[in-house]
Amino acid sequence: MTRARRTLVTGATGTLGRELCPRLLEAGHEVRAASRSPPTATEDDLDWVELDLVDGTGLEPALSEADVVVHAASAPRGDSEAVDLRGTERLLEAADDAGVENVVYVSIVGVDEIPLSYYEHKHRAERAVEASPVESTIVRITQFHSFVFELLETVSRLPLWPLPTRFRVQPIETGEAADALVEHAMREPAGRVPPVGGPEPRTIGELARAYRDAKGTRRPVVRCPLPGAVAAEFRTGTATCPDRTVGATTWEAWLH
Repeated sequence: MTRARRTLVTGATGTLGRELCPRLLEAGHEVRAASRSPPTATEDDLDWVELDLVDGTGLEPALSEADVVVHAASAPRGDSEAVDLRGTERLLEAADDAGVENVVYVSIVGVDEIPLSYYEHKHRAERAVEASPVESTIVRITQFHSFVFELLETVSRLPLWPLPTRFRVQPIETGEAADALVEHAMREPAGRVPPVGGPEPRTIGELARAYRDAKGTRRPVVRCPLPGAVAAEFRTGTATCPDRTVGATTWEAWLH
């Protein structure tokens, strides 16, 4: 009888990790969930371990007997160079020593073209994954609905909502992104696979007006034109993948 895949999930307490772990369990994986601050008591069937990618604490026990690693840990609002780049390099080295068969790296659509420092660190981490002796799978995903929601929440109390209304994004429900990752969490690596996007590209202006309607407010949405290369890439839709509308949950349905 073939044993279940032993799968390590980094960033297991994060937005994506929380959706990913139960889906891997349901798919028959033995899941080791790693976090810098794992819960002390849970009612799930996860094997929780403490792991700090910045200094490497816990890497060896976390990777012990692991077949697959789904690397979902990230620091979009923190030190992304330390976590997303150097932490990934450290993880790859340890995964090679542990004999891991497939490292599934979770990346973002547009990281190779949008000159945002966080994206640049993710892109450099992609290259490290590809250069590693460990076999791998790289999956780029568009922004989550929850990310857009957090952005709009920050302006929702203002009398006017100044936003980059012409930015084009393609938000996806986090669980649907996790479903796509489960399909790639196999012992057989797939290299760079097609990206995963939400049901349709939308402008921030369109998303903001739908959010405003859902909240029942009439606050004016005001265009805030942003200069620079990063803004230009978002306006031209570099962060979207219109031919890869994998998710089915629309922004309006998610808000509801």
